[in-house]
Formats: sequence, C-alpha cells, structure tokens
Amino acid sequence: MMKSKKNSGRHSAPFIDESSNAQSTPTAYSSQYDASAYSRHGNAEQYQAAAHKQKKRRKRKIGLTAAAIFLVVILAGAGVAFAFISGIDRNLQDGIDDDLMNTLTASDSPSEPFYMLLIGVDKSDEREESDIYGGAYRTDSMILTRVDPKNCKITMVSIYRDTMVELGSYGKQKINAAYAFGGPALAVKTVSELAGVPIHHYAEIDFNGFEDVVNALGGVEVDVPMAINDPLAGEPLEAGPQTLNGSQALVLCRSRHAYDQYGDGDLMRAANQRMVISAILKKIMSSDVATMTNTVNTLANYITTDFSVSSILGFANTFKDINVEEDIYSAMEPTTPLYENDIWWAILDEEPWREMMKRVDAGLPPTEEGLIDPNTGVTLAVVGDGGTSSSSKKNSSSANSATLNGVKIAVRNGAGINGVAAEAAATLSELGAITDTGNADNSKYKNTIIVYNKDADKAQAQAIADALGIGQIKKNSGGTYSFTTDYLVVIGADWQ
Repeated sequence: MMKSKKNSGRHSAPFIDESSNAQSTPTAYSSQYDASAYSRHGNAEQYQAAAHKQKKRRKRKIGLTAAAIFLVVILAGAGVAFAFISGIDRNLQDGIDDDLMNTLTASDSPSEPFYMLLIGVDKSDEREESDIYGGAYRTDSMILTRVDPKNCKITMVSIYRDTMVELGSYGKQKINAAYAFGGPALAVKTVSELAGVPIHHYAEIDFNGFEDVVNALGGVEVDVPMAINDPLAGEPLEAGPQTLNGSQALVLCRSRHAYDQYGDGDLMRAANQRMVISAILKKIMSSDVATMTNTVNTLANYITTDFSVSSILGFANTFKDINVEEDIYSAMEPTTPLYENDIWWAILDEEPWREMMKRVDAGLPPTEEGLIDPNTGVTLAVVGDGGTSSSSKKNSSSANSATLNGVKIAVRNGAGINGVAAEAAATLSELGAITDTGNADNSKYKNTIIVYNKDADKAQAQAIADALGIGQIKKNSGGTYSFTTDYLVVIGADWQ
C-alpha cells in the first residue's frame, strides 16, 4: 500500500554506502564511499545531530526529479481540471520551509532561463522499516538543471556526490554532506556557490516515488548501453533497446559497480540517470490525458518542490512540444579523483568547470561535442542540436582509424538527404573500410547510429563513430537491425 509522503522522512548521510567495500583497492577512476569515514573524520556526533534535526522533515525521494517537474508542466497543457491541480499543488509543496525559500533566488520572469537543483535521496520503504541507517539517508544524486522556456531547452549537469567542498563550521566535506547537515537550503547554497549561478527552484524525490512514477507511465523505452549485473543495485538487465518498468529503471539509475572494470562508476551512473530522465520526458510527451493524470496523482505523493502548478501554467505550452533528442543537453561536472586518508574525493577541475558553466549559462551545451564511453557505450555528454558543426564532425579523424582496414560496413541513408550515405562511405573507405551504400528502412532517422552484433565488436564500432566524428553506437540486440556486413551505419539528419 502506498504511503503518503507526509508520514515519511528525509535525510542524507553522504559517507554511508552499503555498496562500497572499504577493504578493496579502488581503481584510479572509482569514487567509492567508505562507511568508516564517520569515525575517521570525527563527524559521528555531527551526523547524529543532523539526523535528529532532519527527522521531522523526512520524505521519500530519488534523483530523477526533472521528469517529475516537467510532468507537471505537461499536465498543465493537458486540460486537467484546475481543482485537481490545486489539490496536488498543496501536496507538492508540503515540506518546503522558510530556510529553503530564503535561499532560493526569485526569478525575474517566467519566460527567462532559470536554474533548479534536483536532489535524489536513496530512501525507500524497506530502508525506512529496517532503520538500517538510523534515520539518515544519502543524497544519492544532484543534478543542476538550466531551464530555458523561451528557447525550449533543458541542460542537465550532474554533480559528483564526492566533490570536495568547504561547509563552514563542518570543514572539508563531500558535497552531499550539505543536505545531511543543513537540508535542502544548505544543499542549494553549496551547489549555487560551486557553480557560480543563482538557483531559483528545488525538487527532490525518493526510490519508491521514482518506481511508481515510471510504472504509472507504463514503463519507459531505453537503449541500455551494456548488460548490468550489479546485485547491490537490483535485478540484472540485458543490453539493448527495451521497455523498463520502475524497478528496472531504478537498477539502471543506481548501478555503478557494474562499471568497476571499465572506469568511473559514478560517472556512468550519473549519465544513465540523465538518459532515463530524457526517456521519461519522451514518454510523457506521447501520453494521453488519463496516463498523465494517473502519473501526476502518483507523483504528488513523493515529490517535494517549491513549484506551484499555477506558476508553471505560464510556460507549460512552451515545453509540450520539446524535442528530447535535440533540445536536452547534458554532461558531468569535470573532476579529478583523489584518494586521501582512505577516502575517495572528487576534486573540481576549476578551469574546465568555469568554461562548462560559462557555456551552460549562455544556453550552449556543457561540452562542444557529444561523448560516448568506448568501453561501455554509455553516453557521457549530449549536445543535441547545439554541438559541433557538421563540417568539423565529418572532417575529424580518429586515432583508431587504422583499425578500419578491411572492415565491411553497410552505410545507409536514413535522413532522406541526397548523397549523405555516399559522403559517409567515402570517409570510411579512405580509412581502409569496405563499404556499400543504399537507403535505410525509412528516412526519418534523427541521429546517426553505428550498429554492431557482438560485445567484442563494441570498440570497433566506436572507432567507426570516431572516424565519422558523429554517431551513437548500438548493439543489435534481438536482431532489430538486418545487415550482413560487419557493421551497419545509418546516417541521420544530424549529419547535416
């Protein structure tokens, strides 16, 4: 039976992580938590005091809150009765206190770009009932989001939870300790100072809330980059395009140890969280009024935000036609790992960070080009329609281009633009590939894809993408794509 958020709590303990192994030797890229950090830092009493202070305000939340907020936005344009909206409006704001409202910066105009902080807390019914953390829960994810109603753009920048910051009298801490010590108000203040931008709005949601929202939508369609087998996150997931229910989507958003052999698990997990947010938004766009109503009714039990439904009505129609593939940008805060006194930290790379936030604040993607991890297929940065020009993409070369010698590649025109398949094939042929060209099954592909059959072929597929300077690699799970060559390249409209 669903529990009202009024009877649940919220609190974050940033250094506790049941999925970490304090005795193991982390890789150079990992940023695992250490449960013994309490005693090493002498912060046990501080955390206990913070937990006691937060108990009265605990709620159930998780970190994919962007979808929740924009669900309300879409709802406004769906013709749902105002009385119903007013009812969920009161529920959404339950728990917003004066400290938070005094920390948030008032927006000049609803049509102007604004920033919001999305907080995810790893709290669930099971963890609350077991009281495994003594009433203290982690801020599992933090996403700084810029919303531009005028240009219909959304930019998401994930913040490493291990980011080293100074928290006043609490001293040197990981950034998610801000929520543990000072609740949403201190979390907002800390991220605002880190990014150098004002934060106008806030939202948070928990594990149970996320699962129920995804289920209310009937699941979401996601192309899982690689198979996930992480018992600490939940059930295994197969790679490839599929419809995920709430618990499966949560596994994808929680898992980081599935990436231990490949690199930075927190980086991969944050990228997957942003991917699932985009998938939820895409599903919302195609939902009927009944589904939206059911979803928002579920949502109101779990989300806490300073937004009122009436304040969203002014820009609701702007976002109902958002193109998820082109109008959402995303990336991760640039950091360098540091292992110090048995604790992993993420040290902010200040110059790249300033450049990234300068781009974000100007309405540009956080990075100049999109980025896909060659080992896992995880999309680390998305530039949508605001990335590098097509000419520079197509003229780029890859350090791995020599590996294309003798590789058989079918190049298909999926954009409906004369000559694009031949142009791409010429680029690959110059690098030694054996190509043939033709038309794809349809001419409505928005994005270029490189399809491979076996896990062992993933690196080669990425080499093809690198040679073209564009394209997302996909595993041909279940024989979705039909081709007899080693690889299939479908050129999309992004080639132009």
